[in-house]
Amino acid sequence: MNISDIRIRKVMQDGRLKAVVSMTVDDAIAVHDIKIVQGDERVFVAMPSRRDESGVFRDIIHPISPEARGEIEAQIITAYEDYISAQQN
Repeated sequence: MNISDIRIRKVMQDGRLKAVVSMTVDDAIAVHDIKIVQGDERVFVAMPSRRDESGVFRDIIHPISPEARGEIEAQIITAYEDYISAQQN
């Protein structure tokens, strides 16, 4: 898997939701509405989800392995941090 592009679509100043991101995989598949969230102990990435009939949110797309999740999360958080740093300069 090659993450070919990460775009920070929207940044929020208040609340736990910090940003909304789009990611392109292998220059072939776009994944939108990935969220960067401030958790109690760290910033993490939440995959796009929708609410089912019972009101439970379920991921629409998600990594299959912990390694894939770690790789995706690391690259997205790095892109977010780089974006924030560039905005401050």
